[in-house]
Amino acid sequence: MKKTLSIIALSIIGLGLVSCKKENQQAAAGTEVANTTDSTAGATNLAPTAAAPVSAETAAATAPVSNQPLTTVALSENNFDFGNIKKGDKVEHVYEITNTGKNPLVISEVKPGCGCTAPDFTKDPILPGKKGKITLHFDSSSFDGNVQKYADVFANVDKAPIKLTFTANIQP
Repeated sequence: MKKTLSIIALSIIGLGLVSCKKENQQAAAGTEVANTTDSTAGATNLAPTAAAPVSAETAAATAPVSNQPLTTVALSENNFDFGNIKKGDKVEHVYEITNTGKNPLVISEVKPGCGCTAPDFTKDPILPGKKGKITLHFDSSSFDGNVQKYADVFANVDKAPIKLTFTANIQP
């Protein structure tokens, strides 16, 4: 009798372990499929797995990439100092960008480093020899003292993104 109960108990435990392994394998396979599906959709917050290596397409999805021919640019400046401003002031600065290359310059996106900075930029292609503008609007309401902020400019240039920075000393 004890022998029969022991065999039944071991069988139940064995079946439980086998079914848990199957569920874990199915869950792992489901995660693998989710990572592969999400990575092709452009999600960048998932860690790649051995079964889902990062492809060139996935890597390209992490940053805006232009399919336009490359060109070269010159900036009027890449850093600006607002100096002393009062807390709560909303200031802006215009950075001039000149297309010094042979192909039209296309600015695909300007990504500020934080929510206190809002960008405006020339959306139309900038022809060779012509100038465009990138304006950064800064709201100083949440800051005190010296601050340094930035925005990344994504365009069809060799060394994208282009980093624009500004500083300000926020006075009470």
